[in-house]
Amino acid sequence: MEISGVNSIKGQIKIPGDKSISHRSAIISSLTSDRVVIKNYLFSEDCIRTIEVLKMLGVGIEKFESNLVVHGKGINKLKEPDDILYVGNSGTTIRLLSGILCATDFLSILSGDKSINNRPMDRVINPLREMGASVFGKDNNKKAPIVIFGNRSILKGKKFNINVSSAQVKSCLMLAGLFADGETEIIQPQISRDHTERMLEYFGADISYDGKNTKIKSTKTLKGKNIYIPGDISSAAYFIVASLILKGSKILIKDLGINSTRNYLLTALKNMGAKIEIKNERIINNEPVADLESSFSKLKAITVESKFIPNIIDEIPILCVAAAFADGKTIIKGIGELRFKESDRISSITTQFSKLGVDIGAKDDALIIRGSKDLKIGEGSMECSGDHRIAMALAILSLKTKGKVKILDSECISASFPSFKYELKKAVY
Repeated sequence: MEISGVNSIKGQIKIPGDKSISHRSAIISSLTSDRVVIKNYLFSEDCIRTIEVLKMLGVGIEKFESNLVVHGKGINKLKEPDDILYVGNSGTTIRLLSGILCATDFLSILSGDKSINNRPMDRVINPLREMGASVFGKDNNKKAPIVIFGNRSILKGKKFNINVSSAQVKSCLMLAGLFADGETEIIQPQISRDHTERMLEYFGADISYDGKNTKIKSTKTLKGKNIYIPGDISSAAYFIVASLILKGSKILIKDLGINSTRNYLLTALKNMGAKIEIKNERIINNEPVADLESSFSKLKAITVESKFIPNIIDEIPILCVAAAFADGKTIIKGIGELRFKESDRISSITTQFSKLGVDIGAKDDALIIRGSKDLKIGEGSMECSGDHRIAMALAILSLKTKGKVKILDSECISASFPSFKYELKKAVY
């Protein structure tokens, strides 16, 4: 992808369906015995992997226009797959399905690409084993491939105090707890996204949740309901920040998910002086949704404390772009978890942003950006390490160049935002 500097971005931006909710809608719908229509499903590379894995487990799934139709099988009618369940680069797929597969009555093997098979999976393997599940992984149960000998009768509910807040780990344990004997309780040090809790509640699970604490009891049946997937705030973030840093910009994004466990980015940007207006707030299938308008703003530096990181873990690369044009020193603390994403995002951000002239560095699990509204962005070829969020953040940063920036291997953007390039080209002036 080659990008030249632009003057502004304007108009209404079409944001794809939320990636996290799309994964969960397909997975949880398959556990019902009903036909569920999912509107605005994100047909990205990662979410398609979830569909393909569910099909291998015998779930009937079809695409109808822009919707996904899931014919739920229920946990007892899932079938043993004929081959390894390949998740590609999708951490959500492998971690959430690990919890469900423990409650089947067959053998399954989950594996992914090189990145997935080097990411820490002991975070789900160890607690699942504590619930009684027969789960094994490579490298002394630390990594994928993950081998699961399903046996619902041995699953026992348990209380967990998790050291690192993770919606994927929490969701895995909730889905196992759905079929375990007794109650499963998960306590986290910080609040993480709660899409799984909201959807399980929407489908009738016996669940309660309050910030850091989630409890779920064994539930015999889930009742399938149709779902509308709101726009993904993580994808919207790129266009919001672009509108803030380019003079004369103003954009409108409709039907955007503004879940409180996901929207700290908006708070952070407003603290920086961003002109962001939220309109038409409402609730759609247990998720808060609104329209958002943002425009060019004079930004100032802020400090982001560690407790907010689980809320903005996917938005940190684009927040760094905003910080680059905010007067003063922005500090983002507690970012160690970024080392275990699709790439080592700390290394990717600091290395590639520096090449374009951003004063950025990392120290003691914190990112430090010394920004300026008058920052001049350079040109050249950038590496995104196969990481879709790094690629899109570099694309927005490059809109401020006076030359030309080439982002190599930008095909990875299809993991979460297949129409990103089209929407960007349509909006620039």
